[in-house]
Order: sequence, then C-alpha cells, then structure tokens
Amino acid sequence: MKQIFILVLCAAMLLCGCSAQNGSLDSTTPTYFGDTNAVKPTVPGQEAQALSLIYDPTEQLNPFKSENTANRALFSLIYQGLFSVNREYEAEPVLCESYSATADLKTYTFYLADALFSDGSRVTANDVVASLNEAQESRWYGGRLQQVKSITVSGEAVVIEMKTPMAELPLLLDIPVVKASEVNVARPVGSGPYRLELNEEGASLRRQAAWWCEAKLPVYGDTIALVKGESPAQIRDAFEFEGVSMVVADPSSDRYVDFRGDYELWNAENGRMLYLVCNEKSKIFSDPAIRRALTHAIDRETLSEQFYHGLARPASLPASPASPWYNSSLAQRFGYAPELFAEAVTAAQLEDNTVTLLLNGDDVIRHRAGLAIADMLRAGGLKVTIVKSSAEDFEENLRYSEYDLYLGQTKLSANMDISAFFGTNTSLNYGGLADPVLHEMSLAAMTNAGNFYKLHEAVMEEGQLCPILFLNDAAFVRRGMLPDLSPSRDAVFHYSLGRTLEDALITEE
Repeated sequence: MKQIFILVLCAAMLLCGCSAQNGSLDSTTPTYFGDTNAVKPTVPGQEAQALSLIYDPTEQLNPFKSENTANRALFSLIYQGLFSVNREYEAEPVLCESYSATADLKTYTFYLADALFSDGSRVTANDVVASLNEAQESRWYGGRLQQVKSITVSGEAVVIEMKTPMAELPLLLDIPVVKASEVNVARPVGSGPYRLELNEEGASLRRQAAWWCEAKLPVYGDTIALVKGESPAQIRDAFEFEGVSMVVADPSSDRYVDFRGDYELWNAENGRMLYLVCNEKSKIFSDPAIRRALTHAIDRETLSEQFYHGLARPASLPASPASPWYNSSLAQRFGYAPELFAEAVTAAQLEDNTVTLLLNGDDVIRHRAGLAIADMLRAGGLKVTIVKSSAEDFEENLRYSEYDLYLGQTKLSANMDISAFFGTNTSLNYGGLADPVLHEMSLAAMTNAGNFYKLHEAVMEEGQLCPILFLNDAAFVRRGMLPDLSPSRDAVFHYSLGRTLEDALITEE
C-alpha cells in the first residue's frame, strides 16, 4: 500500500533543518508538528483557498519531455490519462468510460468518456493514440510500454495490442493525454481540473469553470499561484519566508534541501529502484553462492538514512514494498545479515580478493551510496576497487562488461515488470543477465500476478540482480493547507472519479 510519510520534528530541528531518519514510512494519516497555534485544516466552502506551488520556468512543462520534479507535480492537476493509479496500486477509470480485453489478454479496446480539453474541444481516440505513441518515445514513460505491439484507432475506440499477455495493462495507462496536434508543444492543454496560464503578471493554474467531470479534489481554489523556483536556495526561501504552500523535491538529487517551519511531510512514490548487478564473467561473482549471499551484505536501512534522508524504502525483492506484489516474509529471507555474506566469502576462500564496483560519478547521491556499499563488501572480507565514470562512460562500461558489480537505478512500471533485465537484447540486460527462464517467469507474472512470489524467489536465488531501495519524492506541505492530500505513484494530487475497473470492464455474457 502506498503510505504517507510524516517527518518527526523536534525543537532543534525546527531551528537548524531536519532529516527524516526518525520518521516512519508506515503512517497513513498526517500528523501536525511545530506551533500549536498554527492554522488548522480549512473546510472546503468556508473560505477561498490561497494556494501556491513551485515551478521551474527553465525546465520543460510538456509531460512527455519533463523530468523536473517540481513541474511534474503540477501535471496531475492539468492532465488526465485513460486511468489513474491510487495508493493501493489499483487502476481507476478516468478518460476511459469502458474497456474490453480478449481472452488471451493481448488485445485491449478502450472506449472514451465524453471528455473535454480545457480549450473546449473533445478528447478523441486520435488524441489518445498520439499521446501514447509520444509516450513510447519518451524517457519517462517509454520503459513501461516495451511490451506494446501497436496502438491504433478503431472507430471512436483505442485498440492496444500487446506482444505478451498482460493482465494489469490499465496500471500503465495513467499517461497524460493531450491534443494530437500538441504532443510536442511546450505547454499542451489537458483535460484536468486546472489549466496552466502564463502571462506578464506571472504563472498560475486556473480552475476549469466547466470541467467535464466531477470529483473531490485535494485542492479547491479557483487560482493556484505558481512561484518560480530555479535553485534550491530560491525554493527554500519561497517555502520558508514567502508562504509557498507546498514543495515537491527529490531526495535522491544533490539539489535536495530540507526545510524549517511548521509543516507536514508526505512521501510520493516514484517507482525508481536502486540495485546491484553482478557480472556473470566476474571471477568472484560467477560463484552462485557468493551472488546469493550478496544481498545479506547490504545494510539498506543505513543507506536510506544516510543518503536518502530516510525517505527511500529498503527492498530485498525486485518490487516496491508499497506494492501488493511484495511479500514481506519472502523478503526477510534475503535481508541484511552480514555474517552470512562473510561466511560465504570464507567458504569460497575469497578473502582479500578484489572486486571492481562501477559507479556513475555524475549521479552524486548514488555515487556516495556506492562508496558506502563498497565498505559493506570490505567488511565481509572482499577488497573493492571503485571505477568512477561519467554517465556516458558508465553506459559504455556496462556494454563492455568492464566491472564485477555495478550500482544501477531504473524506474519500474506500476506493474513491477522486470522482464527488461532478463530478455535477450532488452534495455536493462547488462552483465549477462539474459536468462530465458527468468524472462519467461517475468512475463508470466505480467499475465498472472500470483506468479510474482516464484519469480522473486528465483531472481534472488540466482543472485545476479540485488535490489536495494525504492525511492520516493518528498512533498513538504504547509500545515493544514491540504487536508485531503493523498499522494499516489507519480500523482501528488491524486483524485478519484469514484469508479473501479469492474465498473468499466465489458464482459461477454
């Protein structure tokens, strides 16, 4: 289940900044800290909501091109997809009025609701197809659509054909839909409750007076002011001294800053997984016993606290712990137990052998975490040589397998598809990970989620892929401003239209 993280503040932290080390990723309701006389939650309808958010005018505002955390936080208010994904990893119909799937789960047909863009034009099947095709080519969404064979228009419906059966396809279709003619423009219009306005007076989100649907939103102001935030210092000053209501930041970025004051901190999952991969050609990690024991050497809790402000979820299986496919009992079998790793090194007579750990030096936080991981391996009896590469050289070294281990990071789709690690010539197959058995098991899990347990067990027993952390964005909210906030994956301002997949599914009599 997606959960809300509440930062525990103390008086000293209010004066000098804070860390999430004493917080909990298991809380489900916000707690208020700081001044006991601070504003309490406003009841919608009592008074106008004066809300302001950060945006970066120097970065992209196109949802297919933007990777900026602050700007992407706005998109769940501007755009809609065929579906949305809630905190429980359940897909909910939005632009999709109804849909059907063939018995083999390889062909889906989606029929659209009578939805309107903010300029008053109707959302059409052509718009959906153009948006999904653009998403296939984007860095942000492309990975999730790797199993898609074709996306076409059939009458007024959208037909998606899959290369392999997929039971949870709607989970992948929370992709923003824009007008077909605007997929490449700087600020395409959307069908969400707010539209973006930029003029000489500044930037804002304006509530759609004639929005095509009704929903209880986590925000309800007619206008949301957008405040420029191009640097960490500018963003911090805007939140602490200029009354900005909310800041969404990425704790895995070296631009991340903590804040002082009276506020709530919510976690917003982003799907990024930090992991190690063993090179099958490695003298040391060609030994399956050492590969299997590697997971026990990694102190995930410490890595989260020291480098990700306590906002990353430790994971010893290749799925988010917030997802329904993460089995906690199985995960315990592969958790931190340094004595087991040391025993494996001794049993294989590998003490003082040297391993090469490849790190991306351009990713500052990941590099620092990698140095700590090297120390954990040294504590288990191995010597470690660090190879620090630029992002470009890192990719080159991966292709030529010039390492024993590498520390990687990727964004998994909401259905936790890991097939790209194990397929031949797939995007994440470095270090000789190609494995036809694990690849088929990965595809089987896409067909029937009940297969995830066996898949995760097999991956961890093989040991070449070692999951470490699942990362989150951090939403700092001024206390009492957003009492109905319920961040979900990739949608800080998630809202529901009150419909379920069962409501939309067309089944044959």
